[in-house]
Amino acid sequence: MDTQALALSLPLVGWAAHSGYLAHRLATARRDPLTGLRTRAGWTTRAERLIRRHPDALVLLLDVDDFKTLNDTYGHAAGDAALAATAARLTVWCGRDGIAGRLGGDEFVAVAHSKTACDVDALVDSLQEPLAYAGKRIPLYVSVGVSRLADLPVRSLADALSAADAAMYEVKGKAGRRGSRTLAR
Repeated sequence: MDTQALALSLPLVGWAAHSGYLAHRLATARRDPLTGLRTRAGWTTRAERLIRRHPDALVLLLDVDDFKTLNDTYGHAAGDAALAATAARLTVWCGRDGIAGRLGGDEFVAVAHSKTACDVDALVDSLQEPLAYAGKRIPLYVSVGVSRLADLPVRSLADALSAADAAMYEVKGKAGRRGSRTLAR
């Protein structure tokens, strides 16, 4: 190869390698490293697409109850295991009908279509199962707020998340909330 052609091609090779590196960084930035779930930015885009296609979808907002106490009692590694288990259980529940994400901390979000109240009850039961960790059974409690997109006056992701958030805090405010959930209207 002639040296002039080589000199002209080197910047192109460098640019292509750098573009690949940036694409990889962008893809990994849209995934939470602990749970493997999509982060807010990556989740929102896919969730909006899903609700446009399925106006009867359910939008869920989840919060691990007493997460600080769990970390203080069993250690941060156990807290990480609880977050990973919650993510895995939510992902299984969503299946091919939906998408799960981690908003941050101990908050998770999901959108799914073709799901019913019975399916949500099964999810809550799954989320409440104790976690086997380091020879112990760690209790897990998760508050779940649900919004049915079809029940909202404006069918937007923002409104559905707001309704699911209100439903979740209603669940958190109830005595004996463990294992309960609310469908927002």
